[in-house]
Amino acid sequence: MNTFNADLPAQQLITELQSLGMRLADPGQGAPSRRGGAGPSDHKAVIVDGTTVMIPVHTGSAFNSPYLAAAPGADGRSAILRDGRTVGIIAFPRQPRFYKMQTLDGVPYSHIATLHGKDVLATTVLQSCIRYESRRKSCQFCSIGQSLAAGRTILRKTPEQLAEVARAAVLLDNVKHMVMTTGTPNATDRGAAILCESAFAVKSAVALPIQGQCEPPDDDAWFARMRDAGIDALGMHLEAVTPAVRARIMPGKASVPLERYFDAFARAVEVFGRGQVSTYILAGLGDTPEAILRCCERLIAAGVYPFVVPFVPIAGTPLEDHPAPSAAMMRALLAPLGDMLGAAGMHSGEIKAGCGRCGACSSLSTFERKPS
Repeated sequence: MNTFNADLPAQQLITELQSLGMRLADPGQGAPSRRGGAGPSDHKAVIVDGTTVMIPVHTGSAFNSPYLAAAPGADGRSAILRDGRTVGIIAFPRQPRFYKMQTLDGVPYSHIATLHGKDVLATTVLQSCIRYESRRKSCQFCSIGQSLAAGRTILRKTPEQLAEVARAAVLLDNVKHMVMTTGTPNATDRGAAILCESAFAVKSAVALPIQGQCEPPDDDAWFARMRDAGIDALGMHLEAVTPAVRARIMPGKASVPLERYFDAFARAVEVFGRGQVSTYILAGLGDTPEAILRCCERLIAAGVYPFVVPFVPIAGTPLEDHPAPSAAMMRALLAPLGDMLGAAGMHSGEIKAGCGRCGACSSLSTFERKPS
């Protein structure tokens, strides 16, 4: 069913909502919103024109957004109003069935893994990081410890717990792929070992494509080990693309230089294949659009999918008052990036698993030139 019928084209509406956020007349509608944790947060899943996207709802900009999602009607659809005028119609994905379950030792399944977007199961295997407790070293946008402190997750998800929840999510909610990320536990394998044992357990329980996400490990042999453990795609996230911004925004992570990332990208592509290695880039942290596009050009040439998303300021982090990028800036980035991906024959739909395939945190997929 087409859920969009209004003045703004879907692509424009998605891009603006992801930059400005939206207010909710009925916060209880749909799947629960996500607050805190690793990666982008303070979002709620929304369906626009058949596409499931994550829209900020708990940020300062969202509280002051000109966009309001009205209370849904009997058909479950809601009008999106801008300054009181209807500009679109949206729907909310239903709450996952597996959220109602718990492990034998009483841990809610939603504390082990959560539903992102429409059909991706996401988990932070280790909800801590060697840099998080030091504001001199931590990534200034990260809230990995917030959901743990609030009791919405547990510190370490065991391989057995992950396998149990993944199997239930596939059977009950038709989950199609899984993202496993982790806080960085050490300065050697940087989480690769934890991902290996976790992926092996999940694949032993259910045939679910998995993306693993970690910083580049110190030994390139980990790439083959992760593949052999059942990881189908790999994410190694730059976040920022210029040395000055990296040093300011993520001083600890910047100790792993850009050239090590690009060397690791090359080795990982040899193992996982072209287009199956990706990186997250947060627009709006200080890198210019030109710098981001230059980096994306280099990434695409190396066979790496650059997933560019708008920065979302999360409450309780040092960057909670840092402005999100404008919709105009995002369009200026994503339109040429979509052309670059099309020219290279690279498409998010061909990624086996992960953030790029899900695409819910960015409108990038709507700018891609679809393969013929």
